[in-house]
Amino acid sequence: MRTKIIMLAGAIAAGAAGIWVYQSYGARHPSTDDAYVGANVVRVAPRVTGRLVGVTVTNQQNVKRGDPLFSIDPATFRFDLEQAQAQLASARREVAEAEATVNSAAAEVHQREVLLINARTRAERAHQLILKNYVSRQGLDDADAEYKSVTANLQVAQAQLDEARSKLGKPGDDNDRIVAAKAAVDHAQWALDNTRGTAACSGQVDMLNLQPGNVVRADTDMFVLICDNRYWVDANYKEVQLERIRAGQPADITVDMYPSHHFHGTVQSVSGAAGAAFSLLPPQNATGNWVKVTQRVPVRIRIDDVDPAHPLRVGTSTSVTIDTTVTGNGKVALAATR
Repeated sequence: MRTKIIMLAGAIAAGAAGIWVYQSYGARHPSTDDAYVGANVVRVAPRVTGRLVGVTVTNQQNVKRGDPLFSIDPATFRFDLEQAQAQLASARREVAEAEATVNSAAAEVHQREVLLINARTRAERAHQLILKNYVSRQGLDDADAEYKSVTANLQVAQAQLDEARSKLGKPGDDNDRIVAAKAAVDHAQWALDNTRGTAACSGQVDMLNLQPGNVVRADTDMFVLICDNRYWVDANYKEVQLERIRAGQPADITVDMYPSHHFHGTVQSVSGAAGAAFSLLPPQNATGNWVKVTQRVPVRIRIDDVDPAHPLRVGTSTSVTIDTTVTGNGKVALAATR
């Protein structure tokens, strides 16, 4: 009887120890299966409106960064560029003519200034000579009239110069007409260059349903490109599991597609809000029948060892276990050694 009691007590102690070990391990290695694979997804859209003349990829095709994806009929855009270049040449001619007018008006002002100096000198001399009766009164009047006439002509020439400068504006390539014409050329060249679309990253084409002849609109999504340069897992942990989770901690990841293959990851960040906080209809707890519900908070984990032999798919389910016995700098946490 005593032996049975001892065996029963030993079994209970072993069970309690097992439960303690399990709970302790679970606290230090929080896990969840509410986790999904993520990647950068580029929504491919043309930057100009036009008719497709070529689609060089197919659905689910793998492409490299810079590979051609589609092309839009460039004819209209080429015509626009030629017209803009012609307008730029015309603007340059107009500015050159305006500059010539300014130079001519400036020369006219200079000539009038010389005439004014001569007229002033003659008028002053006439005023001196009339005191000695060396010049008649008529000669003095003529000298004064000439001085006044030349002064008026200079004022007219100066006004014409000011008007010419005003019409010209800034000289050379800084002139507003040339700047505007250059901008039109640049825009037309940009539009022509964007009649061909290339892959922004290496990855896989998806949701493609296009044929040559389709009219596409600028900034309207046509298909998506799933980039393969970086994958992560968004693991939705319960709020009671977050106490020990820190950025930089290692994680073990199992994708449901490959249950026997383990990926290794690193915690990148813990979201600043529960997932429900950003839902279309967030919960309103200020009611009389409120029931406490444990919330889940997204934790982003970078996958460090992407394996081409086990290609990942965005949105597929995973199971994640984080090792919180290691801090973000790779050192063993003190709490884990106790």
